[in-house]
Amino acid sequence: MQIDLPLILVWLAFITAIIWLIDEWFFARRRKIMQKKMPFLVDCARSFLPIILIVLVVRSFIINPYRVPSGSLEPTILTNEFIVVNQFAYGLRLPALNKKILSIGEPKTGDIVVFRYPGNTKINYIKRVIGTPGDHIVYKNKTLYINGKKAQQQYIKDAIDYGEGKVPVKVLWENLVNKPHLIYIRKQGGYVDKLDIVVPKNMYFMMGDNRDGSEDSRYWGFVPEANLEGKAFFVWFSWNKYKNIPHWYNFYRKIRWHRIGTRI
Repeated sequence: MQIDLPLILVWLAFITAIIWLIDEWFFARRRKIMQKKMPFLVDCARSFLPIILIVLVVRSFIINPYRVPSGSLEPTILTNEFIVVNQFAYGLRLPALNKKILSIGEPKTGDIVVFRYPGNTKINYIKRVIGTPGDHIVYKNKTLYINGKKAQQQYIKDAIDYGEGKVPVKVLWENLVNKPHLIYIRKQGGYVDKLDIVVPKNMYFMMGDNRDGSEDSRYWGFVPEANLEGKAFFVWFSWNKYKNIPHWYNFYRKIRWHRIGTRI
């Protein structure tokens, strides 16, 4: 079950504010005259309201942490990495309502973006922007063409995709509109390999860097501008769930220390 944290924070802020206001308007003066102790519920509401508001503002308008549960963006972002997202990169939105109140910028090709999955907006996905409104996207023979320009690829090495059951892959450099990054390509088989589309207005085309291990816009379509959450910019923690550590007290060996602080 997905937890809608912004909605929970909004409700908590509303309830605690109502409790505080009702007490202030109807009971606080009489209580002071009678020198009675503040009720526990009112005390909690007064104490937690500022904290809830600060968390709500920071999470909704400034930065927000996310956990990446899959390997669809490997090798750029690994499974079980915790990332920080710039919530105001593409405009300010009201929490819970997701209504944009201030436009600041728009996603660019190559950005890694967190967005609400079009098939279920309660679920957050993270992918790379491949196509912006009006772009002509062609994907064939595991190679991207954007507005007729080929995204050049360069072979780096062979590797194993552990998230997909130890699948052999090739690691390639891909220069996507002057934003070079690494991608995985399976040596055999893979996902959709033929695509020719034009991105509609107010829509975005997303793909994972693990090209043959990512269900993305090739399968479920475009991402509406209204679904955008923010731009990922660095890794603050990384946990290797595939590394077999025999003793629980050696858990620190499962931490990918070299990945902490990695810029995205």
